[in-house]
Amino acid sequence: MDAKPKRRNIAEKGDTAEDLVLATLIGNGEDLGPIVRHAFEAERPGALLQQLKSVVRKKESEIEELCKTHYEEFILAVDELRGVLVDAEELKSVLSSDNYRLQEVGTALLIQLEELLESYSIKRNVTGAIKMTKTCVRVLDLCMKCNNYITEGQFYPALKTVELIEKNYLQNIPLKALKMVIEKTIPIMKSHIEKKVTSQFNEWLVHIRSSAKDIGQTAIGRTASARQRDGEILGRQRKAEEQNLSGFGDFTFSLEVEEIDEDSILKFDLTPLYRAYHIHTCLDLQEQFREYYYRNRLLQLTSDLQISSVQPFVESYQTFLAQTAGHFIVEDRVLRTAGGLLLPDQVETMWDTAVSKMTSVLDEQFSYMDSTTHLLLVKDYVTLLGATLKRYGYKVGAVLEVLDKSCDKYHELLLEECCLQITNILSNDTYEQMVIKKDTDYENNVLLFHLQTSDIMPAFPYIAPFSSMVPDACRIVRSFIKGSVDYLSYGMHTNYYDVLRKYLDKFLIDVLNKLMLNTIYGDAIGLSQAMQIAANIAFLERACDFFVRHAAQLCGIPVQSVERPQATLTAKVVLKTSRDAAYIALLGMVNTKLDEFMQLTQNINWTPEETSVSGNEYMNEVRIYLDTILSTAQQILSLDALYKVGSGAFEHISISIIAAFLSDNVKRFNANAVIAINNDLKMLENFSDERFHSTGLSEIYNESFRRCLIEARQLMNLLLSSQPENFMDPVIREKNYNALDYKKVASICEKFKDSADGIFGSLSNRNVKQSSRKKSMDMLKKKLKYFN
Repeated sequence: MDAKPKRRNIAEKGDTAEDLVLATLIGNGEDLGPIVRHAFEAERPGALLQQLKSVVRKKESEIEELCKTHYEEFILAVDELRGVLVDAEELKSVLSSDNYRLQEVGTALLIQLEELLESYSIKRNVTGAIKMTKTCVRVLDLCMKCNNYITEGQFYPALKTVELIEKNYLQNIPLKALKMVIEKTIPIMKSHIEKKVTSQFNEWLVHIRSSAKDIGQTAIGRTASARQRDGEILGRQRKAEEQNLSGFGDFTFSLEVEEIDEDSILKFDLTPLYRAYHIHTCLDLQEQFREYYYRNRLLQLTSDLQISSVQPFVESYQTFLAQTAGHFIVEDRVLRTAGGLLLPDQVETMWDTAVSKMTSVLDEQFSYMDSTTHLLLVKDYVTLLGATLKRYGYKVGAVLEVLDKSCDKYHELLLEECCLQITNILSNDTYEQMVIKKDTDYENNVLLFHLQTSDIMPAFPYIAPFSSMVPDACRIVRSFIKGSVDYLSYGMHTNYYDVLRKYLDKFLIDVLNKLMLNTIYGDAIGLSQAMQIAANIAFLERACDFFVRHAAQLCGIPVQSVERPQATLTAKVVLKTSRDAAYIALLGMVNTKLDEFMQLTQNINWTPEETSVSGNEYMNEVRIYLDTILSTAQQILSLDALYKVGSGAFEHISISIIAAFLSDNVKRFNANAVIAINNDLKMLENFSDERFHSTGLSEIYNESFRRCLIEARQLMNLLLSSQPENFMDPVIREKNYNALDYKKVASICEKFKDSADGIFGSLSNRNVKQSSRKKSMDMLKKKLKYFN
């Protein structure tokens, strides 16, 4: 058996390479498609066919050889297969018998199986029906809950229930009819919910509008209380600072700031709004609701900003402003808490609309007002409105600017009111020194306005150097300052002291000063009244420092900053000028009266034969009048004013004496007349010295009243001199006659005539004994004529 394969291998060695490759491929079961395709493409199919036939012959040869090799085994296998066939027949008979018995048994079981399958089918159907029924019952139960929620007004749970039905049950409802009914009902339910919520929201809109006034009044009231509390605290602080400056103690003061949660104080219900917005959001209608809310609130605001033409504005301004404040307080909370319901741009648009309308209304109403009280009431409420809404972030500058525009009108009205008050106190003043009987009156009328002349408390009753109009005028000025501060405070500008000082100057100059000057220059007052008015002006000038400090305190300015000289009022300088003008007017009145007495010199005998020892009568009248004037001035006027009045009066008398010699009524006079005038002058000089010392002026001034009579004195000395020609000596003239005028002296000397036996002799006709004097006087006359 081993030799046969060897022969085959030897035979195989004679095959070509192509035959071996083809045989290997066929033996491996590989695809011969590529080889066949290649043979046809190369146009050699015959060669391939020959090779395939050769392979077939080789395989047949191998099979033949294999059969020959295993012939005996094959015979044995066939015998065994026949034996197996017999066994198979027997087994078939057994199986047939068993199958018959099995069929008999299986038939009963098959009947039971069919019955079981039918039961399973029924059970499955019943289970499906139960499941469908439960689904429908669940859906119907949810529908009932939804209806109950809607009935109870619980719209959000109702919507959530509808949403649950839509998402989890609607597509799974087995009954088509029920499903269609529910699908049709859901939009109706949503629409119904929206209408109910919108209706409740509309009710809330009406309610919140009616509550806006109370909300605004409450907020503005809290602002007013806080402002009052701050004012009290600042007042105590100023008092402590003043005590520190005065050295009365070492005080410290601290401001306590109270943090207040406005939302916890201003309680108003936004729940219907939140609910409506939330429901509309759930319905996917939030944009529609936002627009609806904004449009309705804007309409409400527009309506609220319309003022009544029936009711006066001074009676309705609080309602008007409080309603507006309440509206925007509500909008602020909606903006902060409603989760995007209101946009900042929308609030700003509403605020711009309100500001435009409010400024227009305030401008118009302010133009109609003619009372400072009404202006101030409206102004205060406007500033409270501004301060209130500023805390909520609203820009209130444009509203406060309206107050600045009306500032001049307010002060014009305030000036008119104060002018009327000043006119009344001037007309009612007795121009008598004020008598103060007790210390409280002294504090209220003197110390309060810093009018005291001494730091020592006087004995009572105390006669003040001013009349009652001074403290009354100070009170009016103080009320003017308070009224001005009341209007200027809490406006656009925090530092309004300069504005206040401008109006204060205007009041003091254009009203108080002008009225007092009109009184002085009027014809209805006497000398003592003019003297008292001059004294009053001096004390009002002194009170200007108090006015400045008081204004600074009310404006919150440190008092030290206004105590500098450059910080004083212009009115103080004007009052000082008016005081000097009052002194001049007073002196003019005194001089006018003195002129009446000096007119009596026309009745003097200018060429008496004898010398009078007792003096002329007019001088006694002058002395009595001067004594009265100086005594009165000493009680009323300051020493400075007393000195001015006295100096002016004595100087006027001196001028009047010179004028008497120059008068056209005096054609000539002699030495006896000169001696009489000289005696009058000596009497007046002694009187002036006595009054200069008795009034205490000698302790202040070096030049006495006698100095004011120097011109008359030098003339008397010249006329009585034994060497009158010395007048022409520059050294002697500068020393003894520097107050005399050349022309006046020349005119007077031309009138000076005397008899030969006169005490000095005639300046033009002396005897031999007095020829030298005559020559001296003649020489003086010639020189004076030449000089002229």
